[in-house]
Amino acid sequence: MRYCVTIDASPSCCGSQLCLFMQLPRFSRLTLPLASLLSGVSMLVVGIALLTVAIGAQAGLAKYSGLVTGMIMSAYFAGFVYGTYACPGLIRRVGYIRAFAVMASVASALPVLHALWTNPWFWGLLRFTTGLCIVGLYMVIESWLNVVAGRESRGKVFAAYMAVSGVSTALGQWLILAGDRFGFMPFAFASILFSFALVPTTMTTIREPKQTHAPSMSLVRLFAISPIGAIASMGSGLISGTFYSLGNVFGKGVGFSDSHTATFMAATILSGAAFQYPVGHLSDRYDRRLMLIWVCLISSLLAAVGFYLAREYENLLVMLGVLYGALSFSIYGLSVAHTNDLIEPSKVLETTGGLLLLYGIGATLGPTMAGGMMDYLGPESLMLYFALVLLALAGTVWYFMLGQAERVDMPAPRSDYVIMDASSQAALQMDPRALPQDAE
Repeated sequence: MRYCVTIDASPSCCGSQLCLFMQLPRFSRLTLPLASLLSGVSMLVVGIALLTVAIGAQAGLAKYSGLVTGMIMSAYFAGFVYGTYACPGLIRRVGYIRAFAVMASVASALPVLHALWTNPWFWGLLRFTTGLCIVGLYMVIESWLNVVAGRESRGKVFAAYMAVSGVSTALGQWLILAGDRFGFMPFAFASILFSFALVPTTMTTIREPKQTHAPSMSLVRLFAISPIGAIASMGSGLISGTFYSLGNVFGKGVGFSDSHTATFMAATILSGAAFQYPVGHLSDRYDRRLMLIWVCLISSLLAAVGFYLAREYENLLVMLGVLYGALSFSIYGLSVAHTNDLIEPSKVLETTGGLLLLYGIGATLGPTMAGGMMDYLGPESLMLYFALVLLALAGTVWYFMLGQAERVDMPAPRSDYVIMDASSQAALQMDPRALPQDAE
């Protein structure tokens, strides 16, 4: 490429023009593909959130019990976990582009199938397949993001990806208000969003990523290194996966209006995304185990208060949701940061991948457990479920902390807290803590 630079007597003027012409192509090479991929991610995540809300609403209309609804929702996370093992093989066989097209096509058809036959077993199968396809789509998009982001910008790209995911999940809660939430429209919207997510992603000019093998770690070995990190990751799945799955069922069960339910969900999710950084900053200065204990205890107290106020104080519950989300959604990031404090830098990817698997196991079990409790004690007992799980998690962390069960593999400085969300293994490559081992 040729650059035309105007020669000027003023050094500052010449330097600024040279800088402008030289940096513009580099800026566009990063920004335009990144914007394309993130716009596809945004539509995909909005569609996932909307589909979850729609299924919860129509499960209530069909008079499904809380246990049945929870099992249907759990199937999504079961498919997500299974997909982490199945999808890499598909990608290796047919390539990223074809794998993405296949999984996106299937995913876009699944919401419509929900509307054709209202049957819990059929819906469970569809949810499992949806989770399988979505984790495959995440793998492809995140692998492309790794190509776009060089070593010096991966932290920023990772943060942008997490921010887009959080905001899009919140937007999906409000989209249920557009049209009849008990009819065909929300399923149609979700299908359209999945289809539109194909456009900016498949039009990308980014070169296809190299096939890589994601390192894995035995869960037994992971627990031996950090029992607190392993248990906290699974506990985070028990909490967050259940909130995403049954939060709307809870809102309608206690008598919230559609708008208040959407506001409660969106406010909790957005606060969880916004407050991860300040909570993480504090954990960089103080003992992360103590931070985990205090976060769990305060979140448990807030959930217990919500259990008693659920049916009478809608606006107050939204405020409680903001505080609850600000704390409870940071548990996964704290567990990852604490575990990374105890390992060699070369083991960051395999360790974080193991924690992600534990999160998925917790998210698979949680909705079914909470759904059964909601059947027995009423829909407001979802908050009681959160309170009990968080209290048990705080007690477990305290037990292992007193027993000094954790050990450090090597004398290394503590890792920095990084804003984390449960995604696929491919996103872990963008974790700034893994940069020294992930050379271009």
